[in-house]
Amino acid sequence: MAETALIIGAGPAGLTAALEFQKLSEIKPVVLEASHEIGGISRTIRYKGNRMDIGGHRFFSKSDRVMEWWLEQMPTEAGADNAAAISYQNQSRSIAGMGDSSDKTAEEDDLVMLIRPRKSRIYFLRRFFDYPITLTKDTLEKLGLARTAKVGISYMASRIAQIKPEKSLEDFLINRFGRQLYLTFFKSYTEKVWGTPCEEISAEWGAQRIKGLSLTTAVKHFFKKAFTKKESKDLSQKGTDTSLIERFLYPKFGPGQLWEHVADKIVSGGGDIHMGWKVDRVVTAGQRILSVEAINDAGETQAFPADHFFSTMPMRDLVNAMERGGTAIPQNVKEVSEGLIYRDFITIGLLIDKLSVTEPDGGLLKDTWIYIQEPDVLVGRLQIFNNWSPYLVEPGKIWIGLEYFCYETDPLWTMPDDDLKKFGAMELEKIGILKADGVLDAHVVRVPKTYPAYFGTYDRFEELRAFTDSFENLFLVGRNGMHKYNNQDHSMLTAMQAVENVIGGVTSKKNLWKINTEMEYHEEKGDEQEIPDAEEDSMRSKVL
Repeated sequence: MAETALIIGAGPAGLTAALEFQKLSEIKPVVLEASHEIGGISRTIRYKGNRMDIGGHRFFSKSDRVMEWWLEQMPTEAGADNAAAISYQNQSRSIAGMGDSSDKTAEEDDLVMLIRPRKSRIYFLRRFFDYPITLTKDTLEKLGLARTAKVGISYMASRIAQIKPEKSLEDFLINRFGRQLYLTFFKSYTEKVWGTPCEEISAEWGAQRIKGLSLTTAVKHFFKKAFTKKESKDLSQKGTDTSLIERFLYPKFGPGQLWEHVADKIVSGGGDIHMGWKVDRVVTAGQRILSVEAINDAGETQAFPADHFFSTMPMRDLVNAMERGGTAIPQNVKEVSEGLIYRDFITIGLLIDKLSVTEPDGGLLKDTWIYIQEPDVLVGRLQIFNNWSPYLVEPGKIWIGLEYFCYETDPLWTMPDDDLKKFGAMELEKIGILKADGVLDAHVVRVPKTYPAYFGTYDRFEELRAFTDSFENLFLVGRNGMHKYNNQDHSMLTAMQAVENVIGGVTSKKNLWKINTEMEYHEEKGDEQEIPDAEEDSMRSKVL
């Protein structure tokens, strides 16, 4: 009888694992998804002909393997002027046994990737500043002489005397930008996101998300752009920090379109995806998982036995399900699990005819994201969906997303939808972005446990990790599955690596935990590389 892999969660990590099992083995994937939507936090929300991307998902990775994987599912539209994308695309099609690159435009075919320009800015003092911040003439003029002098002095001081050891995120940011720049452009936004003072957040968050970024790298990037005569068309952007990339792939109808397509491929390939089934119990025997018991909306329960188990559900929920299934949870593990903290997320879509702020030529702002640094409003970030893909928006309208970070226990989370819509519109009017009476329609989406936090009991995380890793056929993958603030591509890489571990008979999880948001890869095309030891590294891509 064929082996089965039970995968908890139909987000990027779970669906990647399922498709990889089908591509590389005879192991049948069975996916359980608690909701009725595909894609997890990478799903696309549909509302009256408009679409919302929760948090924004740039399809860009330093991993060639991930880029090839995406383009194997969805090719770039015809006429896309990007040699790197075509190279990735042709390589993925060669692997899959497909033909040449797409000859369909986005107008002719829905299943295509667009190549989009990236522009993000900071909104502070009711003005726009470059993101990442650079000390250009424009920035200095907007800051004013006194504030600029403080920024310069504090930055030089940080270069001379680094804070060691870096214990907090505040230490991490001051070391790279100086205290004054940290207070001006980082502290307010970061504390909006986490609801916790920066001095109480682990420095590991910075290492996870912005390891390679500093004021020096941002300034170097600015001058490199300024003195380069021709804009680079290289989508790979291998020499550029991820925070500074300028072009990215994007599915025509948002990230959910790609994951819905992947789900269809899994089902057509013989895999199972069960929607609306929430894991209630995980049954173990010794150091193996035997089965998962799930419950559906009608209250029916079903047991799903399998040979291999992948989990993308929050680690706290997983441990609780194991305890309900009869597993003896050590007291210290229980303490760490219960002490993990998750930050929740609300996005409010507003449909409007125009914004109060424009580009110098009077046109729509070109930003994908705008970071709201203003301390007198709660909104943390603003998306302009038109700039992610024009196909997300009703023709002739502007569709924006207001992003709020909170806890499920906060008044903001429980505020009625109609009140939230008015609240969001009034906040944007307050800081001069739009007129509240110009809002034509609005939609609210709440997303629990969006951001695994690096405080609470996180300083004891290794105790929890050692416990879950001890179950030889249990593999934790993805953002919430590993309580690790991964981007979409690195969540996918954890799934790819875990599949390879299963196929190779590797029960150690060390190589999964090495996959980090800002890691670099030895993936030079055409290179003949020795396959590294699967205990420590990927069989496809060696990690530095």
